[in-house]
Amino acid sequence: MLETIKKDLYAVFDRDPAATNIIEVLLTYPGLHALILYRIAHWLWGKKVPVIPRLISHLGRFLTGIEIHPGATIGSGFFIDHGMGVVVGETTIIGNNVTLFQGVTLGGTGKEKGKRHPTLGNNIVVGVGAKVLGDIVIGDNVKIGANSVVLESVPMDATVVGVPGRVVKQGGRRLSETMLDHVHLPDPVADRIERIEKELEEIKNQIRGLK
Repeated sequence: MLETIKKDLYAVFDRDPAATNIIEVLLTYPGLHALILYRIAHWLWGKKVPVIPRLISHLGRFLTGIEIHPGATIGSGFFIDHGMGVVVGETTIIGNNVTLFQGVTLGGTGKEKGKRHPTLGNNIVVGVGAKVLGDIVIGDNVKIGANSVVLESVPMDATVVGVPGRVVKQGGRRLSETMLDHVHLPDPVADRIERIEKELEEIKNQIRGLK
């Protein structure tokens, strides 16, 4: 567990340009605080200790505004940026080197039993306010845009934007090159409108040519 927490700490310096020294990060980063409490609660959860894991989770929520169920499974190098309002459900599975921004929900869609929360692969970025809901699978190297609502599984190396989330393939492009760029995300709706406008203009030109 200590080795995993160490990797989580290194992830802060790797992905947050505002992180300047280890003392500041240890004292002032709520995402790291919530994650450390989760690691302890999850270890106790795995040992079948009653009540205490949920109490630790509740304490973490009270102190940081981040709610991570102790039953969730989270890999190493996990980073929560700012973090207020982040929710991670009980049956969520998260791979390695995943980043969540504030307001993200990894939740369910109702009162299903069993596996009811998403599974995230490795090297994933989930933007501000995004919701990933249900027992779906998000492939490796996926980027989910701010405020997107993802209700269906997403293939590897893709970008998701919109409500509901729409996939734009990224063809093997490395996520780390643009992982914090939430401004230049593709907009499939705007692209479609632009194509329709061009087609209308072509039809107008054809009609003018017939006169």
